[in-house]
Amino acid sequence: MTEPNHFMLDGEPIPFQPGQTIMDAALAAGVYIPHLCHNPELAPHGSCRVCVVRANGREVSACTMPAAANLEVESETEAVRALRVAILQMLFVEGNHVCPACERSGACQLQAVAYYCGMLEPRFTQFFPRRALDASHPDVVLDRNRCILCELCVRASRDLDGKRVFAVSGRGIDSRLIVDAPTGRLGDSRLAVTDRAAHVCPVGALMPRQRAGDPDDRRGYRVPIGERLYDREPISRVGDVALHDRSPGAGAGSHAESARQGAGRPAAGFPPRYGSEPEPEPKSKPAPVSRLEPEPKSEPEPVSRLEPKPKSEPEPVPGLEPQSKPEPSPDAAAPSASVREDL
Repeated sequence: MTEPNHFMLDGEPIPFQPGQTIMDAALAAGVYIPHLCHNPELAPHGSCRVCVVRANGREVSACTMPAAANLEVESETEAVRALRVAILQMLFVEGNHVCPACERSGACQLQAVAYYCGMLEPRFTQFFPRRALDASHPDVVLDRNRCILCELCVRASRDLDGKRVFAVSGRGIDSRLIVDAPTGRLGDSRLAVTDRAAHVCPVGALMPRQRAGDPDDRRGYRVPIGERLYDREPISRVGDVALHDRSPGAGAGSHAESARQGAGRPAAGFPPRYGSEPEPEPKSKPAPVSRLEPEPKSEPEPVSRLEPKPKSEPEPVPGLEPQSKPEPSPDAAAPSASVREDL
């Protein structure tokens, strides 16, 4: 039996406030639930389904399910983990995600969540859709090949920026992100690099060419691989991309609240998965290895020049006398005079 304003998450009591979802309450308590489309600044949407949990025996999305007393929520069981991995595998094959060649690698939330959940290889057949890249905007690049249709940019542009620059058109595999402009190009829209919509994308679909608020910076992703957002610590500790890629127009208070709710820890009682905990540092430094002097090579002994052994005569076989060749007779050696005359 739980307390009135608590629910159980993997056997641990989680307090909640009226109006909070399972996701909001868990992150506020410091327990991380993997997610992609969730942002504390925006209304819940539930489009990615990566935050699936089992509540009282039924699979629901943690970002849309209201928290309630007497809820028994499972987030880190093998069955729920398998569901998340399958959802991530489908997200990867529906787009064109080439992580080693992506400018967002190391700072991509989809990549970081996949590592956290242990999704390291594809399972389904790759779709390889043909999607357009829009580089018409001077400050932001739109690459639809990496879009996962989380609609964070759609909601941020509508609810935070008040511009309605983005929308989703089509159905099923033909769904795509469209731009509100006469030509349909991002460069002809009202999007500014300081808009919140330009900085909430969890993948590499919307990439500012410059740092927010620095119009002279045109170097793009100048942070080298190995020092980016998720290269050193897992997403369960760092939090969402949107909490770090800040636009100057956003208030500090909203981001402080987001930072508090954007990161957490795995639920208690479960072993950390790949990338969920940093590698432990060695307790003691290894002793320095002294530089060994090479042993002097010994000179090989000179090889004496051997004289060839004289050939020995074969020993006679007992009982057998060597036969001597008969000497030719003088008559056989020279022809007779009569024969010479005949010739």
